[in-house]
Amino acid sequence: MFLFVRKSRVSTFAQTKQNMSNTKYVFVTGGVTSSLGKGIIAASLAKLLQVRGFSVTIQKLDPYINIDPGTLNPYEHGECYVTDDGAETDLDLGHYERFLNIPTSQANNVTTGRIYQSVIDKERKGEFLGKTVQVIPHITDEIKHRIQILGNTGDYDIVITEIGGTVGDIESLPYIESVRQLLWELGSENAIVIHLTLIPYLAAAGELKTKPTQHSVKTLMQSGVNPDILVCRTEHEISEDIKRKLALFCNVKKEDVIQSIDASTIYDVPNLMFEEGLDTVVLNKLQLCSEKQPQLTAWNNFLDKYKNPTSTVEVGLIGKYVELQDSYKSITEALIHASATNETKVNIRWIHSENLTSGNVTEHLKGLNGILVAPGFGDRGIEGKIKAVQYARENNIPFFGICLGMQMAVVEFSRNVLGYKDASSTEMNENCAHPVINLMEDQKDITKKGGTMRLGAWDCEISKDSNVFKAYNKTMISERHRHRYEFNNEYSKQLSDKGMQTTGVNPKTKLVEIIEISDHPWFVGVQYHPEYKSTVLNPHPLFVDFVKAALQHSK
Repeated sequence: MFLFVRKSRVSTFAQTKQNMSNTKYVFVTGGVTSSLGKGIIAASLAKLLQVRGFSVTIQKLDPYINIDPGTLNPYEHGECYVTDDGAETDLDLGHYERFLNIPTSQANNVTTGRIYQSVIDKERKGEFLGKTVQVIPHITDEIKHRIQILGNTGDYDIVITEIGGTVGDIESLPYIESVRQLLWELGSENAIVIHLTLIPYLAAAGELKTKPTQHSVKTLMQSGVNPDILVCRTEHEISEDIKRKLALFCNVKKEDVIQSIDASTIYDVPNLMFEEGLDTVVLNKLQLCSEKQPQLTAWNNFLDKYKNPTSTVEVGLIGKYVELQDSYKSITEALIHASATNETKVNIRWIHSENLTSGNVTEHLKGLNGILVAPGFGDRGIEGKIKAVQYARENNIPFFGICLGMQMAVVEFSRNVLGYKDASSTEMNENCAHPVINLMEDQKDITKKGGTMRLGAWDCEISKDSNVFKAYNKTMISERHRHRYEFNNEYSKQLSDKGMQTTGVNPKTKLVEIIEISDHPWFVGVQYHPEYKSTVLNPHPLFVDFVKAALQHSK
């Protein structure tokens, strides 16, 4: 077990949390290249501040003009993460929840599209009568307003704001300008900037190069923003000489240059940032004092179990976006949480559903201890998913179907057990004779695609004589949804008579949420997305039970 204890360097003159009269803001920007891990750094810092006793939240500002990522192809943006209040958001919010173990909301994700929509709506209402509506001040004022919504609730001591994109991007300029204004308005003791940048290693020269970081900081400073802290992503250790050089040319103190070396797992990063003293530097700059030392005991217990498994299982993830694994980010992280709970290493075999046919399904799925059919939309790869369901059902392999995966389990059972050879979902075949999956009634008159699905948290009542009840150990749950099509209740009795039970139902709408096969070791399909609610400290019970079933199958 890992346990770090470090003497606090937080200045004694700083004010205490109890005396703090206003919310503090930390802005995280990025330079040189995207995908450096701003979200992970923000979440790691938030975790350290949280265990010190501060109330912390994180928000993401995305520079794209889409209102939200709900209409984006997963190949474009990765997974679309859904909050309890039904917001379709950036996948980074999943990291925030998994690290902090607290829910996020619509307020935690703001897009340029939403900003412009709000300003244009105000203009149409006449709120700017007589004025020319401009980026400055109208767009920047709206951005500043959105940034401070969470802080103004009074619920948080510190709000961390991640700015999407990289400095210098045209799309990001209004956000950087808004940050500049807020830094001036709030004062240096209430708002700081962390700039995440890259220190590349040139193998030919055998050197780490600082020039990209220098140029990135220069670009940021040209926008009127001086970084308070540099976090440097690197493949190799950064020497003290390089830190001094970066401090000199980027106008920061040497102790404010923080190394972020590549880690074997994202869950190592809080410990790495702790060792580097990132939390201490932040608290000093915000003039905050904490007597409580960060002790990541529970976190490190999880890490210890994750890194030291006693057994191994192989799970097949059947999807149509497997080329971009971020499309299933919450699922893979939920499997990691469950693997640690079971002290079992979960090897994921990524299988493209389009590649599965009757002739090769055994070849592709042979040797698996569990099969998970992933969510998605559209008819591409559907027949492959159905073949995977059939293989799991006929070979008694633990099966987990999520959203579309659950729907394809119903279709497969209807075709091969009930004998309805043309059974399908009306999403794929509007005129099928047996629409065992049908468009939800309240969706039939909807023409707009964005934000109109069944979204957010909905209740589900669970039957006590089910595998799902054994996992949850309670009869009433609340889970997050993202779908338009549903189980057709007209076929409930036929399916039940043949062994496919509906073991979870929404108590108000009577929509079927969970199906199981009674004579199968572990065969569960859920209409909701359990992966969204799995965190490091609270692994999702269904994923835990699924991995447990896979472990039993492997013996």
